[in-house]
Amino acid sequence: MKIPSHRALRRMLAAVTLTTAVALTGCSGDQAAPTGASDQGGQAPAASDGGQPQLPDADVSDVPDVVAEVNGEKITKDEFVSVYEGQFQQAAMQQQSTGQEVDQTELKQQVANQLVDNRLLVQGAKEAGIEPSEEDIDATLEEIAQQNGLGSGDEVVAALEKQGMSEKDIRKEAASQFTLTSFVEQEADIQPPSDEELKTQYDQLVEQQSQAGGQQAEVPPFEDVKEQLAQQSVSQQQNEAATTIAAELREAGEVTINL
Repeated sequence: MKIPSHRALRRMLAAVTLTTAVALTGCSGDQAAPTGASDQGGQAPAASDGGQPQLPDADVSDVPDVVAEVNGEKITKDEFVSVYEGQFQQAAMQQQSTGQEVDQTELKQQVANQLVDNRLLVQGAKEAGIEPSEEDIDATLEEIAQQNGLGSGDEVVAALEKQGMSEKDIRKEAASQFTLTSFVEQEADIQPPSDEELKTQYDQLVEQQSQAGGQQAEVPPFEDVKEQLAQQSVSQQQNEAATTIAAELREAGEVTINL
């Protein structure tokens, strides 16, 4: 597996997310193009060597210094841009085949709402008294390593350090993930799927691949993908629960978005 990029792993280390763009999943690694904010939005010209067209730059010229306030806590432009650039590049790559441009206004609203919901969940977890230990952080890094084909939590740290993150920041973000995951599981009834449920998911996957014809690889045997299907089921339950909990916290709190 390729070493995951800094931004992709940061998204994965972040909180339980509410959209697939920041989901707790594996990442494509070095496939992502270099990111960089620019005050000049718009579509970049096609590559002069006849290869793939260059991806456009994220336009953050209209992003205010304080993007949002959540119960008195500020979400800053720097925090917003760090997440927005990564999601913008994902969206731009996905839309390359259609020739469409990313609606940056809509995407900015989505990212702002994601950050607000995550902040609400962080606040809820703190009020619930959830405090990760060093052992909890280590276990979270080990889980991330397992989900992304790395050998250990130390390899996750080493990969991110090569991309410019400090071990302190890496462990801080892993602590945030543990805190929010624990909070969601405490507030919601997250249950591991039964073998029957997993077999139904598997049969649906096989049917989808069959309808796709020879365009996609053959589905591995059930026992080989059973654990992966179970992880996906739990992640889906976590994300759905996080969405519901964040909506309840938003309704009861004070939230202002300045975009």
